[in-house]
Amino acid sequence: MKAFFSFDPKLLLYGFTIIFFASYGQTFFISIFNAEIRNFYQLSNGEFGLVYALSTLASSFILVWFAKLIDRIDLRIYSLIISCGLALACFGMFLLIKHIFFLFLIIFTLRFFGQGAMVHAGETSLARYFDKDRGKAISVGTIGGMLGVMALPILAVYIMNSLDWRTVWLIASFSILIIFIPMLIFSLHKQNIRHKKFINIIKDDSGQKNWKIREIILDKKFYIYLPISIATPFIGTGLQFHQIFIINQKGWTLDMLAQSFVSFGIFSIIGLILGGPIIDKFDTKKTVIYSLLPLFITIIVLIFFDNYISIFIYMSLLGFTLGIGAPFIGALWAELYGLENLGSIKGLLHACMVFASALSPVIFGLIIDIGFGILTISIISLLIILISTFLPLKYENAK
Repeated sequence: MKAFFSFDPKLLLYGFTIIFFASYGQTFFISIFNAEIRNFYQLSNGEFGLVYALSTLASSFILVWFAKLIDRIDLRIYSLIISCGLALACFGMFLLIKHIFFLFLIIFTLRFFGQGAMVHAGETSLARYFDKDRGKAISVGTIGGMLGVMALPILAVYIMNSLDWRTVWLIASFSILIIFIPMLIFSLHKQNIRHKKFINIIKDDSGQKNWKIREIILDKKFYIYLPISIATPFIGTGLQFHQIFIINQKGWTLDMLAQSFVSFGIFSIIGLILGGPIIDKFDTKKTVIYSLLPLFITIIVLIFFDNYISIFIYMSLLGFTLGIGAPFIGALWAELYGLENLGSIKGLLHACMVFASALSPVIFGLIIDIGFGILTISIISLLIILISTFLPLKYENAK
């Protein structure tokens, strides 16, 4: 473990911090302001879900093209562009002009630069440069995101209660400019040397096929492993986006929700700690089959329990699902299609994840608007989990 942390500590810092600050574009953070945004624009759950979905869908389409740049330009320049983009998006949410197109534009930029480009940059860089300890490296980076999940909702609710909900976004914008960008410059100081070493390793590995996006889209394995890769983003985003509806239906409170994010973060980290070494030791294609089991149990808890302690159990299980799944999915696609064009490959995968996370808010929102509730959402989620697990299970058993 000492050798792992001493291999490239600055890159680990980069992955950790960029995924942490990407939290401002994640659904768990944006959805804290769900009621305030809907009240400001006079939108229903379904209508806001539709705006959110269209914005996220647009960001996923552009991400497929944009993510290729990480394979072609200096990581320092790429990271600076996307972090400044997220800072600008946060400032836009602070301004918030009362026009629906402006809301679409702000959600689009938050999702594109936050959930999309910054998370993609962190995971791709860690997977690329930490070849032997890829699972552990992705886990360290994802812990940054889990720390964001643990800390930012509590801070956001505190600032909302003390000042104003828009002030949270102003502080978020300045935190990227004042804290993250200097850390970015420090952590990627010798990126040119790091990348030259990587290029030399790739050249020496003559047996590795250089997969193109078109070849991947035509490959059977892509469709076998895609559903299990995007099931958690679809279900998790839908539940988090409508978490205000869920807590109201269950009789929970906003303060309870904010506190439960601590449990969410702690169990996410536990999942990461367990998932990273498993990935590095076993065949990812076989072990990934079990990655949705915690999510299955999460949905069962959501259906049958609604007392005070249930929200902490529910959020803990949801966090564990995201934690243990991150290194599995992060390493899976590097194992399937290699490292040379990993940015483009993971860009395609990440776009599919963003696409999935765009659909669930509007689908779940429409279910809520027509009078159905948590049970219907849960049944749909369970069916998705079962189908997504069955495909790779059957494929691996048939080999």
